[in-house]
Amino acid sequence: MLVRLVIAFLTLFAALPALALDKVTFATNWRAQAEHGGFYQAVVDGTYARYGLDVTIQQGGPQINARLLLAAGRVDFAMGANTIQMFESVQQNVPIVTVASMFQIEPAIFMSHPGEGLDRFEDLPKATVFIASDFRASVWQWLKQAYGFRDEKAKPYGFNAAPFLADKKSVQEGILTSEPYAIEQKGGFKPNVFLLADYGYDSYSTTIETRAETIEKKPDLVQRFVDASIIGWHNYVYGDNAAANAAIKRDNPEMTDGQIAFSLAKMKERGIVDSGDAQTLGVGVMTDARMKSFFDKMAKAGVVPAGLDFRKGYTLQFIGKKVGMELRR
Repeated sequence: MLVRLVIAFLTLFAALPALALDKVTFATNWRAQAEHGGFYQAVVDGTYARYGLDVTIQQGGPQINARLLLAAGRVDFAMGANTIQMFESVQQNVPIVTVASMFQIEPAIFMSHPGEGLDRFEDLPKATVFIASDFRASVWQWLKQAYGFRDEKAKPYGFNAAPFLADKKSVQEGILTSEPYAIEQKGGFKPNVFLLADYGYDSYSTTIETRAETIEKKPDLVQRFVDASIIGWHNYVYGDNAAANAAIKRDNPEMTDGQIAFSLAKMKERGIVDSGDAQTLGVGVMTDARMKSFFDKMAKAGVVPAGLDFRKGYTLQFIGKKVGMELRR
């Protein structure tokens, strides 16, 4: 009798449907790369699944605007590039809210040719500077106000390094984890690299954004996605990231092992993910003080209106809980 009861119980248990995972789509802001590694890590190592999430990563590209997809309700979360975008959302009254920042340091840089009189940051304002249009509208305005850069020295940057390589007296914008590697490969030399964060540009970067209504109606979903992403980044930076890198290359076949290795090394070297406030409050953290510091600089430079209620664009509700810190090595 007892055996029959046990068999009946097991049969009934086996017939019960498995708990369904919450399906989530996360849109990145560019093609798959190491700078997205923590999110891929959380997919491939099962972290998202352990948090009850079935996450699809929708990679970005030149014709894809992740933030527009988010605002339209086409995706659940999106990767923001920097804090400037958050200010723009508030200005335009778009109900998108930043809930975490995976990069404590925005990896924006300037590069120059070594031995050409441009080896110090204070030398750069005298040089021709190749910058893209979004850079001109934000970072450049601050550089003019804070360091005396001049519009007549600025030239358009079309994401082609040829003009910079041809002009040894020039400077080019870039990303710490990407463009210096390209210059080494194409130009055969290591450029001088100036991380703008070292000179006061304290924007957050690689943020997680969602709609205000999602925060209101599904705070538990937001918390789980943020926590799992934080753990994913810990595991990517400090653990075995081979499967995540393979997933990145599947999504973006143009990505190389060399570029991935360079990017990850620079992220570790400069504490892009895990430094500053993240050392005590955990990866993904943001603070009111840091937000105000950056806003004040951008307002002084005329990038944003001084009276903008920028605090509407972010929340600290889901971060600063020391999630995953035990995984740090």
